[in-house]
Amino acid sequence: MARYLNLTNLCSQPESLRDLEWERAFLQALIDGTLALENKEAQQGPDGWPYLFARVSPTADEPFLRIADWLSNRGIGLVINAHKDMPDYVFPYGMIWGFKEYGQFFEASAAPEGDKIVFEKGDKVIAGPPTEQYLPIYVREILREFFSSQGVDDIKILVISKDKENYDLVFSLDSLGTPPEHERNAILEAIAWFLPNHYSVVLADEQGLPNFFPL
Repeated sequence: MARYLNLTNLCSQPESLRDLEWERAFLQALIDGTLALENKEAQQGPDGWPYLFARVSPTADEPFLRIADWLSNRGIGLVINAHKDMPDYVFPYGMIWGFKEYGQFFEASAAPEGDKIVFEKGDKVIAGPPTEQYLPIYVREILREFFSSQGVDDIKILVISKDKENYDLVFSLDSLGTPPEHERNAILEAIAWFLPNHYSVVLADEQGLPNFFPL
C-alpha cells in the first residue's frame, strides 16, 4: 500500500510542480511499484504509436518490471493513467527497452548545436557496428519491421564517436532512399521513438564516412 500511496501522491501533484525532481521521484517509485492494466492489447496513441495503457490503482497487481520486460520484446510503449485529460507519463518504446538493458532511465541528451553533427577533415573518429547491449537483436528486429512497413528495406547503420564517450547512431540516408531535406526531421523523430532518449541519432550520407553495417 505504501508504494501505491507514493505513486498516487506523485500523480496528484499539479502540472506546475512537475519538475525534474518530480520526474526522478516518479520513475523511481514506478520501478518499485505495480500497475493495473486497462487492457491486455496495445492501443494506438494520439501520436500514432502503439501503447499499453495502465493506471495507478490500489488493486494494481502487475509489477512494472514484468510489464517493461513484456513491452520490450514487442515494440510497444506505455502510458500511465491515460484516462486523465493529460496522462501522468508517456513512455516511448525506446525508454522501455533502454531501462531493461541499462537498469535505469536516462535523462534526454541535449541536441547538438544546429541539430547537426559535423566531422571536419582530419578528425579522428572511432566507428563500427553497434554492440548487442547498445542495440539489442530484438530491438533491431522491431526497427526492421517498422522500416519494412514504410516500404524501406536493407537499412544500414553506423556507430561513431570522436572521444570514446559520446556516440552517435548514424542511419544511412542512402539506404533510406535519400529522402528530401524537408522529410528528415520527421524521420529522425520516428526513429527516436524506438531508442532511449539519451541516444544521439543522425542521418548522414555514406560518402566520406567509414563503412556502414546492415541493421
